[in-house]
Amino acid sequence: MDWYSIVKFLHVVSAILWVGGGFVLFLLGVLAERAGNIQDKLQAMRASGELGGRFFAPMSMLTLIFGLIMCGFWVGFSDLWIIIGLVGYATTFSIGMLVFKPTGERMGAMVAKEGVTPGVLAIGQRMMRWARFDYAVMLVIIADMVLKPTLHDIGILAGMVLVIASGAALALGGGRQLVPSAV
Repeated sequence: MDWYSIVKFLHVVSAILWVGGGFVLFLLGVLAERAGNIQDKLQAMRASGELGGRFFAPMSMLTLIFGLIMCGFWVGFSDLWIIIGLVGYATTFSIGMLVFKPTGERMGAMVAKEGVTPGVLAIGQRMMRWARFDYAVMLVIIADMVLKPTLHDIGILAGMVLVIASGAALALGGGRQLVPSAV
């Protein structure tokens, strides 16, 4: 086995843990939202907040570091699929650090101080909207890493734009509102 294979393996494993783990929490939130279960949704949001800095951020950083090592030593940085992957990573990392982290902290402080209020639920709803867009970006990153499109792959690139636009529409369109009657 060569070093490239080892670094690629570590890149893929850290990406699976980052994206897969986050997707499970997102799915739990969506299922709780659809069922109208406020407590389960809050539990998924709490878990996301607790795991964000301790697990998801380190896994995303490892994914980036191993990817940069592969690009620096073997692949280069000029291919379109590398650029798309880096822009996608920057987007989802920024959402995590600028939206999920402070929003989760603010929600936690509000719940500790006031309990579950309509304001907390509204903040959670906005967080779920951002998560929809975030996972659209992650889906594009995964497709990008597997398909490695060039400028000539118009269909793949158009599909990626469609996924991002759909994620943005889902984020802007919101979702079912949870009514605090079960609190």
